[in-house]
Amino acid sequence: MKNKENTTRMPAMFIGHGNPMNAITENPYREAWLALGKTLPKPNAILCISAHWQTHGTQVCVVEKPKTIHDFGGFPAELFAQQYPAPGAPEYAKMVRDLFPANTITTSQDWGLDHGAWSILQSLFPEADAPAFQLSLNVNLAFAEHFALAKQLASLRERSVMIIGSGNIVHNLARLNMQGTTPDWATNFDTYIKNALEISDEAALLDITHAGDSAKLAVPTDEHYLPLLYIAAVRHQDDHMQFLTDSFDLGSLSMRSVIYK
Repeated sequence: MKNKENTTRMPAMFIGHGNPMNAITENPYREAWLALGKTLPKPNAILCISAHWQTHGTQVCVVEKPKTIHDFGGFPAELFAQQYPAPGAPEYAKMVRDLFPANTITTSQDWGLDHGAWSILQSLFPEADAPAFQLSLNVNLAFAEHFALAKQLASLRERSVMIIGSGNIVHNLARLNMQGTTPDWATNFDTYIKNALEISDEAALLDITHAGDSAKLAVPTDEHYLPLLYIAAVRHQDDHMQFLTDSFDLGSLSMRSVIYK
């Protein structure tokens, strides 16, 4: 196991990744990721929970050389040409599996790093020298069940595993606005989540119906919201919280990112 002696508690963060083109164009989000990367400690491994790996049952990827997955369509060839050759972290992936009762989490050889992961990792760790692996989102779990599972991952931070969630708090592709105008329902929901994070209101995060009608438009499907729950769940009481970015892109994509360290 690489850097076995390193037991520095690692930050945990949720990154709003948005448009895949953010990975290769000049934009304020990539600039923020690049700047953040220069301040981050080197982890033994990075555990990424991405909106883009959903499975029946929770799975953890144990491949030694994760492939770069281009799980999107309609973008320029330059984006499809991107490669992020970080090594895998099979020993740490098995450590995740072993935190739980048998068969709670199964191992997988059938994944790698999807664009929710590599599109931000290539800015945070451009040398691709930190081992990285993914945990899937189990489509059969309710919000509270995801949160309970995620809480069991908190101890990994003390083993120098950096935990990164990648999604978007507000993610409604049907309501994209190329002029960038953000509707009230989007800002209302983003503010609701911001307030819940600031006071660690787990109930508000888990039952988003309290946000009113905005919740249905902001979270039409749950996969981009769920990674935030994983990061909120691994927060330590003495963590300092900061918002890295907090604006909207294309009207209906909240790019709010939160860091605990």
